[in-house]
Amino acid sequence: MSKYEFTGETRDHFGTTLRRIRARSSFGDVTAGDLGGWIESEGNLAQTGAAWVSGDARVYGAAQVYGAARVYGTARVSGDARVYGAARVCGDAQVYGAARVSGDARVYGAARVYGAARVYGDARVSGDAQVYGDAWVYGDAWVSGDARVSGDARVSGDAHLLCIGPVGSRRAVLTVTRDEKRGLRFTTGCFSGSRTEFVEAVETTHADGSVARIEYDAAIAMVDAWARANDQAQPEPAPAEPAEVQS
Repeated sequence: MSKYEFTGETRDHFGTTLRRIRARSSFGDVTAGDLGGWIESEGNLAQTGAAWVSGDARVYGAAQVYGAARVYGTARVSGDARVYGAARVCGDAQVYGAARVSGDARVYGAARVYGAARVYGDARVSGDAQVYGDAWVYGDAWVSGDARVSGDARVSGDAHLLCIGPVGSRRAVLTVTRDEKRGLRFTTGCFSGSRTEFVEAVETTHADGSVARIEYDAAIAMVDAWARANDQAQPEPAPAEPAEVQS
């Protein structure tokens, strides 16, 4: 028997018709008759397993939620994103693009996970943090505040992520991560690149002695000290990402 049904209630979400769901059977902490959240079609939420969408959460496009995953609050999952395992996406968080959130990972607050990013294991992404590109956040890593993790970053613990700020002319947070291709990746505002590229951008854009230049130079010195202190702390080998098989 199908575990949920559509109530007949619909809403328009930027041109996409979403339909409210209701549990037909009890599973996990969901009781038969409980109202759920909003999905575009049955393809968005598995009819088997303990996965559930509740509150004002919305899942649409080709996105899928399955396994024992939960999406709730006002969270949104869209595009070709997948949320599975025992993962949780809640609050005002968004997961979209081809992103994957799995295992026991949590994405909450106003966090964004998109592109081809992966968040899994016991990782946490919260606040206004963003994880995107081909970045991986896994293990027991916590990414929060205004952090930006992008490119080929691999973050599995505190030694692989540093946030400084607000700093510089944009009064933005500078996020530094260990990157498989660039060694260290500097991300702030619309800039994302290596240490060398960041130094060149600072020297080209800001006059020597300006407040922004002084702040950026101090931030670079701090990053260098942090990198030396954590020189042996390479990201732990990434555990296998949970299979995307629905259960």
